Amino acid sequence: MERMNNRKLTEGPILRNLMLFALPMMAGNLLQQIYNIVDTIIVGRFISSDALAAVGSSYTLMIFLTSLIIGLCMGSGALFSKSFGAGKPDDIRQDIRLSFMFIGSVTVILYMTVFPGTDFILRLLSIPDEIYIMTRGYVRIIFVGIVFTFLYNFFAYLLRSLGNSTAPLVFLAIASGINVLLDLYFVLELKWGVSGTAAATVISQAFAGLGVTLYVIFRNGSLLKMQAKTEWSRLGFIIKNDIFTGLQQSVMNLGILMIQSLVNSFGTTIMAAFTVAVKIDTLAYMPAQEFANAYSLYISQNLGAGKKERIRKGTEISVAVSAAFCMAVSVIIWLFTRQLMEIFVDADETAIILEGIKYLRIEGSFYFGIGILFLFYGYYRGIQCAEMSLVLTVISLGTRVVLSYLLAPHTWLGVYAIWWSIPVGWILADTVGTVFFRKFLNRI
Repeated sequence: MERMNNRKLTEGPILRNLMLFALPMMAGNLLQQIYNIVDTIIVGRFISSDALAAVGSSYTLMIFLTSLIIGLCMGSGALFSKSFGAGKPDDIRQDIRLSFMFIGSVTVILYMTVFPGTDFILRLLSIPDEIYIMTRGYVRIIFVGIVFTFLYNFFAYLLRSLGNSTAPLVFLAIASGINVLLDLYFVLELKWGVSGTAAATVISQAFAGLGVTLYVIFRNGSLLKMQAKTEWSRLGFIIKNDIFTGLQQSVMNLGILMIQSLVNSFGTTIMAAFTVAVKIDTLAYMPAQEFANAYSLYISQNLGAGKKERIRKGTEISVAVSAAFCMAVSVIIWLFTRQLMEIFVDADETAIILEGIKYLRIEGSFYFGIGILFLFYGYYRGIQCAEMSLVLTVISLGTRVVLSYLLAPHTWLGVYAIWWSIPVGWILADTVGTVFFRKFLNRI
């Protein structure tokens, strides 16, 4: 098997190897966020507040739709990583072929469902009439890029499972640069409006997806070679494993989508504030999320290698790192909330800025909760018990949705009920995850 700058997470200093492996993944996710952040800044400053609200609603919808694909790829990555840790390249080859067929089929089904059902979906989201046409056009262009989302994430998780987190970062870095340049050209020069930002995103996604695919073909071709016999019995296990991880990601974003629908009912000012604040929010805890994804692959590799004590030590280190990082970010968010909001919207948009500040200061006080929850997701996925990650996601998001819909429309709390329900959901899921953690730790 070609090494391709592979990093063995089953040996050497735990913290050093984890951080060196996680840092490119953090940087990659940061660049991925730039796709949408650049859209938000350009739309908010150079088009209109209505356009900002349209992009915000579209962003939440697209995250939900693509989260299934990303979750399936993430689930397959855990299988690849375990086989890599166990030194079984033939198992990786088998799983690559079957996983690609399965996730590719799901991608085709999504295309066949979403394009004919766009209007139905947007009506369910309660998109206001004044931004409906704009939102619809943006969504239909953006969704063209889902095939590139599939290609990028499938091969990126394959590379990461083998310890190579650098190559996916390189392609994302170049794609992010392309996205920025095309955004400016399509919006400022060609005056294409929100359609221009959507087109720029799709083109940059195409570069990243096709680029990483060709990289794997030319640098890791032996893993893609056809085997004499396909073990179709393995497909059932792959589908089960991937579906639980895909559902976990989808349920997480379905809850967010339902919250977006409720937020939309409070008008375009709240919609715009939520759009900007969520971008900042996501960016703030993103490193903790990617560190947890790296930790998950660390768990898988060491599980395959049978190094249980190394899993325990790595878990202790990861909890300390994630908690310390999240608390530091909470302080930064509290100190610079207004300045962060003003990056995206003009200072004279005082109503939007004030609502965004309220949201961020509530969420930012509890980032440690989401940081620990990400680690639980990663741990259960790494030991191939993705159904437990799904349970924690249902608890977290279910709490958020139920409290929001019960309290926001019917009590004096209003939109504050939505903001406060989010950390309540995190903490409740963390509590359940902690109760079951020792039981599962003793089973590996």
